[in-house]
Amino acid sequence: MRSLRMCLLSLPAPETPGNQILVLNFLRVLLPIAGEMRLITGNYPERDLPDSRIRLISVRDDPPSEHLKRRLSRRAAKYVAAQLKMSYHLARIASAVDVVIFFIGGSGLLLPMLTAKLRGKKTILVTAASGAAVSRKIYERSLGGVGGLFVGAIVSALERMNYRLCDKIVVYSPVLIQEFGLERHGHKICIAHRHFVDLDRFRVQKRLNERDNLVGYVGRLSQEKGILNLLEAVPKVAETRDGTAFLIAGNGQLRAKVEKCAAQLGNKVRFVGWIPHDELPQHLNNLRLLVLPSYTEGLPNIMLEAMACGTPVLATPVGAVPDIIKDGETGFIMEDNSAECIADNIARALGHPRLQEIADKARALVEKEFNFEKAVERYRRIVSGDC
Repeated sequence: MRSLRMCLLSLPAPETPGNQILVLNFLRVLLPIAGEMRLITGNYPERDLPDSRIRLISVRDDPPSEHLKRRLSRRAAKYVAAQLKMSYHLARIASAVDVVIFFIGGSGLLLPMLTAKLRGKKTILVTAASGAAVSRKIYERSLGGVGGLFVGAIVSALERMNYRLCDKIVVYSPVLIQEFGLERHGHKICIAHRHFVDLDRFRVQKRLNERDNLVGYVGRLSQEKGILNLLEAVPKVAETRDGTAFLIAGNGQLRAKVEKCAAQLGNKVRFVGWIPHDELPQHLNNLRLLVLPSYTEGLPNIMLEAMACGTPVLATPVGAVPDIIKDGETGFIMEDNSAECIADNIARALGHPRLQEIADKARALVEKEFNFEKAVERYRRIVSGDC
């Protein structure tokens, strides 16, 4: 297969540090396949790009905001404006591109998708989570239940149109086909993930018996991640597991509320804000358990990185999580993310007699399935049409 000229589109998003890492890792997977690479996104520092073959086309966005204070009409206008800018830039470079890949927020980028199709380009949509479900959960408190449903319905309509227009849809797990309502598009679906873990950096530095009874959350501080549910569970855990402490790390729209809740819980919870990616292995090696109480997920990177560090993971059975975590074998699954359920399962996981064995099996799974070479080969097949 000849080297393809690719363009990766990613919607500018408020939580830029985490999204930049996702984009950066995906670029590393695509570079061995691509002859040339263009990146259309926002808030991305050009100095961090991993290769000189990548040409950055920046769609500037406002600095990250921790609150949802802007009027919905303004947010909608900015969303449309970002799509118009991306479409303009894509149209300008279309003659120098063979394949257009839609990534973070890509399922809702209808205007760039139409631009790519009108220029006759092969389009690949990599969908990690339900944008409609995420939007409903984010807006249900700021706009109320009806407002959240309205925003979710708009995003859902955009996604359905993009699923119909694109040439290929990449999902991380077969279970996501039904969850995202993709059954009618079975002929264009590829099951693959772009995830890989740097196993030299994310490795076991401490065995579990050397770690304190520290439970952690690392990720975006937003409604769909269930972080407030976890904080509500903290006092319930203290009732049965005295001496258990919590570490909360991340950034997002709920940061102010999370900080306030953490302060009210006193010395039981330590909030550290955003952790730079190169410092993550050290923090993960201090945890005895990582909790991911999400309402919706694709395949969370932090779960794989924790497993590589020998840190057991407790998560809700959403997205591709159940493909990786088998309860009592490679981690722990909780029935739902209510505070009571989270607390009960934290106690169950911390008290499990084979906790070290579970951590060892999780590390072995990541070593086998989530190395860089396998990620590159998966996408080589996808862009060549062999999936």
